[in-house]
Amino acid sequence: MNYQEYIEIRAEKRFGKPCIKGTRITVYDVLNWMSNGMSKEEIMNDFEELNEQMINACLAFAADKENKIRIAS
Repeated sequence: MNYQEYIEIRAEKRFGKPCIKGTRITVYDVLNWMSNGMSKEEIMNDFEELNEQMINACLAFAADKENKIRIAS
């Protein structure tokens, strides 16, 4: 998945945290909701501006970041 289609990092938005484009929802927000047991469907019901591809982009971004951390260590 090309998560760059859905994720942006802008210094003036949420202090430069990676956000879903067109929203102020951060990758961390989505990951936190999922780690607390929310399903993709529940997240999409609570935040109608999100779709499954956006949530998957958050997961792909986190996986890529984790992989880069392991390589750099």
